[in-house]
Amino acid sequence: MENFKSTNRERRFKAHVSLLGTTQLHLRNPYIIAWWSAAFPGFGHLLLSKYLRGYALFVWEILVNNMANINLAMVYSFTGNIGRAKEVLEPRWLLLYIPVYIFAIWDSYRTTVDLNKVFLLAERENADFNTYSIGSVEINYLDKRRPIMAVLWSLFTPGLGQLYIHRVLTGAFTMVFMIVFVYFSGVLVAVQHLFLGEINLATQVLDPQWLLFIPSHYGFSVYDSYVNTVENNKLFESEQRKFLKKKYQHYRVKIAQKG
Repeated sequence: MENFKSTNRERRFKAHVSLLGTTQLHLRNPYIIAWWSAAFPGFGHLLLSKYLRGYALFVWEILVNNMANINLAMVYSFTGNIGRAKEVLEPRWLLLYIPVYIFAIWDSYRTTVDLNKVFLLAERENADFNTYSIGSVEINYLDKRRPIMAVLWSLFTPGLGQLYIHRVLTGAFTMVFMIVFVYFSGVLVAVQHLFLGEINLATQVLDPQWLLFIPSHYGFSVYDSYVNTVENNKLFESEQRKFLKKKYQHYRVKIAQKG
């Protein structure tokens, strides 16, 4: 159940509040979005709330990267072992990886430019949109949250910051794949060995192919939760400002003069 129904007279909406999260338009830097797509295909589209495309590119990155051993080859390259890097690369999967990787960067940049134009038109129209949604499984509504709390929860576990601001789909998706990355990389086992002073064992149990997914995943979770908290706060203030002007500003307010 929502507190607003479209009259089919509106051309564009700035936001939509649903049980699974708040989706909204706002101005974004196309270069920042393209950079996130370069860091991890799919992240740029998730920042744009293009979920289906983002999830598809995200899963594709994990599948093809693992089949081509790209992360492993990067580790060997960073350590100066160029010959070993060439040996572990699988050319059949690598050549499949390149065009989709470039597409993810290009498409996220192009989409950002287009959505910025759509936002400007929607901002000028300033059409009403639903701000409250309640159902049998969830409740979602516009309100203000603290960006620093979203960052802190994302640092504890990627995905918690998104759940804090009710981005349920992205939060659940981020948490599930964080578990996958941590499990297959062996990073927690390595941390345990470090606490015990067993440095050699800590490095032996790490799987670099899976380990290199974690930094980008962490960074995206922190950035996404922070930016969306800030933008949700702006959206709340904008909607409240419009509501107060519509309901109260047309009445004449008399202010008593001091005699």
